[in-house]
Amino acid sequence: MNFRQLIWTVFALSLTLFSINGLAQEKNKTILGWIELAQIVDWDAVIKAKMDTGALTSSLHATDIKYFQRKGTQWVRFKVEIQDQNNKKEEAGKIFKLPVYRFEEVRSSNGISRRRPIVLIKLCLGGETYEEQFSLNDRSKLLYPMLLGRRTIKHLGLIDVTSTYTLPPPRCNADTSIPDTEQVEEEKS
Repeated sequence: MNFRQLIWTVFALSLTLFSINGLAQEKNKTILGWIELAQIVDWDAVIKAKMDTGALTSSLHATDIKYFQRKGTQWVRFKVEIQDQNNKKEEAGKIFKLPVYRFEEVRSSNGISRRRPIVLIKLCLGGETYEEQFSLNDRSKLLYPMLLGRRTIKHLGLIDVTSTYTLPPPRCNADTSIPDTEQVEEEKS
């Protein structure tokens, strides 16, 4: 690449970044990095969340998924274990009990479809709280315990794929807690 081509490339990239930034400001949208730190409200553990424009629904690492009935409604009990980003040496774990919002057939990157439960979880990004749909899936062999899909991204902002951690660390009020989550032993049927 000669000097003139280099100058034009830098100029074109600059225009692109300025127009993305201008669009974000014009529509009052936040610019997110392709990886951000997130927190499940009412839990102090901070999780790495990857923006995934290829997925419609967000996904959360969950194990020990068990279904049960409560007052005629289907609920799910699951465990979330992650490496807490506040203290990289400690694993953080919590058991959640939430109503099943719906089920969805989800096709993984290897092409296999599975029926997964979808739950509503209050999520903190930066200083804002959002209630989002998450499919529950064992992501223990994957790098990021949380993926944020297009349903979530569409109201968070725009993604700058050249950046990570553009938002301040998540700090949300504990009084916006998720109903019926607890660090407890397995519910007795």
